[in-house]
Amino acid sequence: MANSYDTGRLNLPFVGISTFGKRPYVEDWSKIDADVAVMGAPFDFGTQFRAGARFGPRSVREASTLFSFGHAGAYDHEDDCTYLPSSVRIVDIGDADIIHTDTARSHANIKTGVQAMLAAGALPVVIGGDHSVNIPCIEAFEGQGDIHILQIDAHLDFVDERHGVRVGHGSPMRRAAEKPWVKGLTQVGIRNVSSTAREGYEAARAMGSDILSVRQMRELGAQGVIARIPKGARVYVTLDIDGFCPSIAPGTGTPSHGGFLYYEVLEMLQEVAKNHEVVGMDLVEVAPDYDPTQSTSILAAQILLNFLGFIFHARAGQ
Repeated sequence: MANSYDTGRLNLPFVGISTFGKRPYVEDWSKIDADVAVMGAPFDFGTQFRAGARFGPRSVREASTLFSFGHAGAYDHEDDCTYLPSSVRIVDIGDADIIHTDTARSHANIKTGVQAMLAAGALPVVIGGDHSVNIPCIEAFEGQGDIHILQIDAHLDFVDERHGVRVGHGSPMRRAAEKPWVKGLTQVGIRNVSSTAREGYEAARAMGSDILSVRQMRELGAQGVIARIPKGARVYVTLDIDGFCPSIAPGTGTPSHGGFLYYEVLEMLQEVAKNHEVVGMDLVEVAPDYDPTQSTSILAAQILLNFLGFIFHARAGQ
């Protein structure tokens, strides 16, 4: 009876410490016991333009408290179901330790966190940080079975090497495609002037990538896009906030106009949750200092909590 409206604290969003969704904090990574574990990866040394995504995890956590009302889950009248009931156990394990200027050690710490979540049987959710944090996330899936990556992003992120740099925020999908346990990529939202040269697009397609622009996604619809992912594939989702239009998500380092609106991404995520086993996710490139309204951070928190709702609703129906 402790978790009810009748007993205990009201615990409004602006009260207390900002863990993700105001869920319990687990400091000891050997004692994760939950369905979902959320970790921050406040690393932005991989950026090539505007830094600041190191503050993404903190801002997304704070924004997520807006969606922490009540104890009975979140009822959606359109879908006529309650998402994230109390039976779905979510914990926040804090942040991976970041060693300033040391990419290798910082990435290793992120990988260790994801491995701990996987070892505990929890769905790993990583909040970046720049998109290079996806590299250690995918490395942590070695030995976990084959996966397919769904990337929602403005940029292809398929750069091989520039001046010896192979682990910047323009390289994660190239590094992922090289992994034997990554069997394919679906890259959606890629548009206009990209960070990747023509050869990168050719290499991506040769390495098993399906590349779709925003306009191509709109022609296909959410169902049509997700239908292109091989049946039975276990899917890891990497969501760059610049996949959204900067009119609704200005708080990012490399904004690109012409991006998705909220429901377009929401419907793709709902569709992938219905049709595939989702094995992990990261949300990256929220740089809150470029958005004084905090709308970008709120969008990030809202999309993560909705996606988790879809995943566990689908699991409960299986």
